[in-house]
Amino acid sequence: MIRVPLPLSDDWKTWSRQLTSFLSNAIPNLGHKTDLDNPSQNGTLLWDDVNEYPVISKNGEWRQIVLEDGHYNGAVSSDQTAAAINTAYALTYTSSSSDSISNDATNPSRIVFSETGEYMISFSAQISAGSSSSVDFYFWPRVNGTDAVGSTMVNTLKNNGARLVVSRTAIFTFAAGDYLEAMWAVSDTNGFLDATAATAFCPAAPASTIAITRMHG
Repeated sequence: MIRVPLPLSDDWKTWSRQLTSFLSNAIPNLGHKTDLDNPSQNGTLLWDDVNEYPVISKNGEWRQIVLEDGHYNGAVSSDQTAAAINTAYALTYTSSSSDSISNDATNPSRIVFSETGEYMISFSAQISAGSSSSVDFYFWPRVNGTDAVGSTMVNTLKNNGARLVVSRTAIFTFAAGDYLEAMWAVSDTNGFLDATAATAFCPAAPASTIAITRMHG
C-alpha cells in the first residue's frame, strides 16, 4: 500500500513539498497538459507534450512560455555591389550564433524559421558611394518570396566617398518553415554596401547585420 504523507504538526511547507514529491512519483504525467485541463484560472503551469513546450493559463487560454527556441545573429563581411540599377538583390548572411533559425542549405540568402511565433528583427547596412551624384539605396524584407507591403527604407548619398549606416527594427510573425530574405537595390551602380576593414584602434564594420529574436509563440 502506498501511503500519502500526512502533515507534521503545523509545518505545512514541509508537508506540501513532501506531497508534491509523492504525487510526482505516483502519477508520472502530473504537470503535463491534457484535453481535460481548463485554463479558466490564471497561473496554472503545465507542459504541452504535443508541442513540446511549457504553457501557462492566462485569460482563459493556454499561452506558450518561450524557451531559448529562436535567435539568429548574422553579418555580411564583404562589400556588396549591384550589377544593375533598380534591381532587387538578396543579401546572404553568415551566422555567428543561432538557434532554431538557419540559412537554407540550397538558397543561403533565405533565413528559415523552425518555430512558429513573433520575432523581433533588427537590420542594419553601411552604405557608401563612389560618385558625387545622388545615389538612392532601397532596403526591404521579403517573406516566402513575397515583398512585405509598405516596408521599404530609402536613403540617399550625395557625396563621393560618404558613408552612412541605416537601420530599422520591426516585428514579424512567421510560421514554422517560413523564410526571410533581406533585399536591396540601388539607383546607381556606384553605390554599394561597404564593409570596412579593422584598424589599429577599432574592429571591422560589416556591410550589413541582422539580429533576430523570438518573442513568443
